[in-house]
Amino acid sequence: MSLEPQELEDLKSKIGREPTSTELQIVAAEWSEHCSYKSSKKHLKMLPMKGPLVISEKGYDSGVLDVGNGYVITAHIESHNHPSAVEPYGGAATGVGGVIRDILSAGTRPIAIFDGLRFGNIEKDQQARWLFKNAVTGIADYGNCLGIPTIGGEVEFDECYTNYALVDVAAIGFGKKENLIKNHANKGDLVVLMGGSTGRDGIGGSQFASDSLESEDRSAVQIPDPFIEKLIIEAILEARNHNLINALKDLGGGGLSCAVSETADTLGIGIEMDVDKVHTREPGMHPNEIMVSESQERMLIITSKQKLKKLQEICKKFHIACSVIGKVTSGNLMHVKKGPKTFANISTDIVANATLLDRPSKKPAYLEAIQKEKKLKPISDLSVTLMKLISSPNIASKIWVYGQYDHEVGIRTVVKPGRDASVLRLDNGKFLSAKIDGNPKHCYINPREGAIGCFEEACRNVVCTGAKPIGMLDHLQFGNPEDPEIFWTFLESLKGLTDFAKYFKIPCIGGKVSLYNETPAGPIKPTPLIGVLGLIDKKPLIPKKITENDCLVIIGDTKDELGGSEYYEYIHKFTGGNCPKVDFAESKKNMKSILDLIKKDLLKGCHDCSKGGLAVAASEICMTNQIGCQISLDKVPGEKLSSDRILFSESHSRYLVVLEKKNIKKLEETLQKNKVSYKLIGKFTGDKIQFNHGKKPLVDLSVDKAQKAWVNSLGELVTHG
Repeated sequence: MSLEPQELEDLKSKIGREPTSTELQIVAAEWSEHCSYKSSKKHLKMLPMKGPLVISEKGYDSGVLDVGNGYVITAHIESHNHPSAVEPYGGAATGVGGVIRDILSAGTRPIAIFDGLRFGNIEKDQQARWLFKNAVTGIADYGNCLGIPTIGGEVEFDECYTNYALVDVAAIGFGKKENLIKNHANKGDLVVLMGGSTGRDGIGGSQFASDSLESEDRSAVQIPDPFIEKLIIEAILEARNHNLINALKDLGGGGLSCAVSETADTLGIGIEMDVDKVHTREPGMHPNEIMVSESQERMLIITSKQKLKKLQEICKKFHIACSVIGKVTSGNLMHVKKGPKTFANISTDIVANATLLDRPSKKPAYLEAIQKEKKLKPISDLSVTLMKLISSPNIASKIWVYGQYDHEVGIRTVVKPGRDASVLRLDNGKFLSAKIDGNPKHCYINPREGAIGCFEEACRNVVCTGAKPIGMLDHLQFGNPEDPEIFWTFLESLKGLTDFAKYFKIPCIGGKVSLYNETPAGPIKPTPLIGVLGLIDKKPLIPKKITENDCLVIIGDTKDELGGSEYYEYIHKFTGGNCPKVDFAESKKNMKSILDLIKKDLLKGCHDCSKGGLAVAASEICMTNQIGCQISLDKVPGEKLSSDRILFSESHSRYLVVLEKKNIKKLEETLQKNKVSYKLIGKFTGDKIQFNHGKKPLVDLSVDKAQKAWVNSLGELVTHG
């Protein structure tokens, strides 16, 4: 039970008496940071959440976007950080299960999963390798069992996550607009709990996730069962088709306490329930345990008496347990009984609405110390440096990860993982592009610009497939919000995301805030993760095979901003310098230009510049296509910089486009009309990756050798250390 003394007094004053022990447990779960967002809620309102495609309904756990022709997509993101740091396989798997049920609760079929993962330094830390390996297996096993493709994501390693893990899972759903659940309830309706049985696993999970991780509380980690989840998906969709569901809610953080109180509060109803009617896994469970258990694979349904029989028949057909645990009452009370005895009788308005906090914030002292640029040791061999970066954990191919995921099941996947963004085929003839991105190194040096950069990178990635960004999901992960310096970094990140979203008219359709991400060693770096969804009306850019003498053009300026770059951090072990900044006007022009070029069918391929800069982006194109390139660094547009800075700067808003020589004139006409900065910087030829400055060769790598290192290094690290 984790109510602060002030909160306990607040509760007593609101209900005018001493709370019962069950009421204390219910309120402690619902008022935890994890469930109530008491530190962040008042600030999140600054994000733009409306737009022409956004559909808002009461009580949805996922965002909904209208994609035309009577169809919608739904999307949501969740984290399972604390559980995954303690038990990575189960923690990550249940993270997948929870976000899938959020998609289902709108009445849409889950069609794709993507993830964002963070671990410690796997080159030096065996524990980080163990966490990474098991979290990936947990995600793969759960998604593969459900037959839902894991279509992409990203992974990053940093010492700030030592003995910890960030496991974020996002899911996408698809369905007909007319089939969306319209949450409502009438007096006398029945409250049904369907799915897995309630056990003692996950008790106190929301409170566990709302505190710094200092102990391995395994009882707070839930046990996953993807096979029940698969049956639940089919049963819910069939019940939806028969119009049997008045309201629907996933049981996630806080278990029955939060599902019942939030449903009642949102719909303006009361609910009376009997814990004796809940199907349990273990005998002799106390009402307190039943109310706050976070056992997985459970859904709360409100249905009418007339529809109950048909709902029970569907549950029986799919071998899913379902219990009528209560009924809808007038008023706004959550009345919890065990047989005739009352254990809790409290207003849902009080339970579901914790007092919001106005936390103090101040600029962190560390920012004053790290901003300075310093003279770095000159690099004598840039070929060796590029090879080191290509095989470094943050840049190496993630095929070891997504190779374990079934990303083709469901026959929708058109562009698979390993590219800029993944693309799904929709039933209305359109395509959906999705990507998730984050960069804690940039966000540590400059939380506002770093967060904007994550957002823009995710946009660049979907634009590279020919998609126009239509919505975003944000996942804001920080340390202890009670520390004013940490809370300042949260607010700065949020302000940056808000500015970018408003300028580009990209609504935030959902998100998550995860605080208290700390271990005894200290807090994590600010880690906002941004998922962007893009829509393609006609056809996506599916990369074509690059052949001899195809041209390479860079769009966008390269600037002297290497703060937080992999080059500074991994090669020079230096944290500091200027974090890359996004020029909104330039970003918009460059995005529009890429979409114009794709629409005119001028490109063979398009790839954004991000981690590792131009050198890594060009190398990735070569390695993916098994062809060499010759690139002139003196032709790269932007500031006049030293060769290593041109190679490894991580300036935003830059794209590498590949095209046949015959299309150069048409490309130039489009780019000049849009007034963007660009240059033809090289061509594809031979079997070597070569960067030259004037006539001086600076980098010379064999494509084969580079590709072997890029593809194999991560798997070898995990397997052999």
